[in-house]
Amino acid sequence: MEGKKLQQRADQRTQELPGVELTFPFGEGWGVYKVRGKVFMLHTEVTGEPIVILKATPADASTLRDAHQDITPGYHMNKRHWITLHPGGDLDGPSIDDLVTESYLLVVEKLPKKQRPVDPDLFGKVEL
Repeated sequence: MEGKKLQQRADQRTQELPGVELTFPFGEGWGVYKVRGKVFMLHTEVTGEPIVILKATPADASTLRDAHQDITPGYHMNKRHWITLHPGGDLDGPSIDDLVTESYLLVVEKLPKKQRPVDPDLFGKVEL
């Protein structure tokens, strides 16, 4: 996905997730997305390109980095638990949506049950 479209797609997905707030604690150059006060996504262009930074399990982060040249360790974050999405690679819109959702759910599942805006075990699953 190209340039700003990467950030726009990720931002659109956050708008569909309950309890998300966008803050700018580091200035206008850093969008920080939180659920119940906990960070699950950041975006910036301080690297010279529009990037999106997401939480991931260490195993998923490693697999994603191996499979996609446009996914690298988290910029200015714990390299085992965060990934950076770069524009211009083979990531499509649905893949970005899935990565944003997974990052969100990783944070939600660590919240006390009373604070969770969704049940992370059931969110997005359709009953037949």
